[in-house]
Amino acid sequence: MLEKRLATLTRGIEALGQAGDLGRPSGLRRVLDGLRLVLRQPGGPAAVQARAADLEACGIFEGTDWATPDSLAPALSRGSLRSSDADTVVLEIVSDLRLLAIALGECAHPEISAEDAREHVMQVLALNADLLFSAPSEAEREQLGRMAHVSRAAMRHIVDQLGYDGVIDQVVEEIWRILRQRPIQVDQVKATITQIAVAHSDPAIATGNGGVGVDRLVSSLFGATEASREDPGVDAYLERLASMDDGALQSEATGFARSMHDTGLVSPYHAVLLRFLRDRGDFLLSEALGLSSTGRESLLCFRDLVDELIDATVHPETAQSIYGLALLLERGVLFEPPVAPGLWRQLALPLSDHAKERLELAFGPAHEARVWLLAGTLSMLGLPLGVGQGDNPTCQSARALSMWAYNDPDYLLQTIAWAARDDEVVMHFEGQTVSSRESGAGLATTLPVDLDAVSLLVVPHLDRIYAEMGRRCADRGDDPHRWVNPEFHGWWSGRGFRINVDVATGKLADLEGFVRDFYAGYHPLHNGNQPLIHPQPAGIAVTDTSGRFIGWHAITVLRVALDPSGTMRVYFYNPNNDSGQDWGDGVVVSTAGNGERFGEASLPFEEFASRLYIFHFDPLELGSGDSVDAAEVSRVIAAVERTWGADRLPGLATD
Repeated sequence: MLEKRLATLTRGIEALGQAGDLGRPSGLRRVLDGLRLVLRQPGGPAAVQARAADLEACGIFEGTDWATPDSLAPALSRGSLRSSDADTVVLEIVSDLRLLAIALGECAHPEISAEDAREHVMQVLALNADLLFSAPSEAEREQLGRMAHVSRAAMRHIVDQLGYDGVIDQVVEEIWRILRQRPIQVDQVKATITQIAVAHSDPAIATGNGGVGVDRLVSSLFGATEASREDPGVDAYLERLASMDDGALQSEATGFARSMHDTGLVSPYHAVLLRFLRDRGDFLLSEALGLSSTGRESLLCFRDLVDELIDATVHPETAQSIYGLALLLERGVLFEPPVAPGLWRQLALPLSDHAKERLELAFGPAHEARVWLLAGTLSMLGLPLGVGQGDNPTCQSARALSMWAYNDPDYLLQTIAWAARDDEVVMHFEGQTVSSRESGAGLATTLPVDLDAVSLLVVPHLDRIYAEMGRRCADRGDDPHRWVNPEFHGWWSGRGFRINVDVATGKLADLEGFVRDFYAGYHPLHNGNQPLIHPQPAGIAVTDTSGRFIGWHAITVLRVALDPSGTMRVYFYNPNNDSGQDWGDGVVVSTAGNGERFGEASLPFEEFASRLYIFHFDPLELGSGDSVDAAEVSRVIAAVERTWGADRLPGLATD
């Protein structure tokens, strides 16, 4: 496919170079479209880099700021690489690849030296370090579509060519920001750390102020303990374990456990150790998992099950499941009567041919499909707030999996069994059966592949069911979420429902009543100090960094509490793999430093209310909205009206 796209692009470049003024617009359009298609392909950035001189010569940058590379400002690349205009994204990427070619001596430019070109590209990498491994945000998915991945692929190609010299500090800072959210999917983070480890071992590469952070990340994977310090390889490490006494084994166990709980990352050597300790007694196994008293009790009560899970699931390639197992024990979910039998069932669960094919395609042949699924199940039960939707419009399905893992783990295990064994999930909507096999299309247009093992199998079923429930109540004249969310997510979803947008017109409706009811239902000072007992589904209006409306997004409200500084905050779960987002107008979502637990995002109550458009509540436990200060209500309303509600004011005419 790449060769075919390149042939078309080459012809377009030649035609543009020969075109006169009249033919230039159509010729330029042809080249830009060709570049967009090439950059989408594996190996596309390298192919464009190889044609940098030809692209410059044909005049692709003529009449743009990119025509004078010596005057380009690296800081502007952040906006260009995230622009909703695909042409802007393409031109920025092509310019960066042109400068990369100059820096590597592959071509020359009269206005910029190789040294200056390298400096510019390194600054672009530093300013866009988040693109090296983070998933697109809701705004990027909506505005950029597939171009969001093109930008990321280009940045990864550039860093592969130039290395991490000069950008390690920024990359390490970004890695720690992601890891503080404890996502289940960390393969890209681990791959980046591996590359950093290679760069870090080169004395010619300066690590700047991030040296300590680099060491912690690298050692978490390749040398967290004395016996694994020089990354000896798993076979050699196993031989070393065989010659150790209990004191040395305890030292290894505590070293790995400390590193795992510190970073959220698990070393392949940790898997070797855990399998070795499986028959060495409860104490050493508990030490290797880093368990508290609650976790130790779980281990002692369910030791046979834990042993079987270790035998079946824990391998160097699935080492990350150890963290899920440890946190599963720490949460005490095995003491819920159906959970242990559910895991025993999954240990012997036969997988359908379709399920096997999907898992093997995504994770490879290193282990049987059931091993990957078991590993993913442990991770989800241990890290219910680490579930991510990937680059898909399936936030409701990801939210459901997270909510069940958090609040109803036995139902999650049942759903996994249905999807993996039967290729069908059956739910009920108002007493009527809803089958994923018999339902129409969901919100995702293609089968998602960028998900954890559980989501990979279950999300397509949930997506179709959620869409079918929506279709069954689409003609009721109100927002379908009113009826769908309680049926889909669970009985604990409040039957009270508020929305601040008129479904028929799309205009804002009763904002003041909406805000007061939200305070009455959720704010401790206005709801009788009633804590949130069950996680509640809610919907937010996602905005970009300028506060402009992007789309609707499903989240889970987890709790409301004072943060360490005394500010009342809403702590919530965002199905995106990265919750730290700038929603404009001063609303920046926090993921650490304000009392967040791992996986939580948070905002001050007032700021959260300004982005909320749907929430559920228990109508029998609603407090008093009249006690809310009028000035605070006015500030929330003003924030809505100047951001996502600016085009939804009741007095504005519709197009």
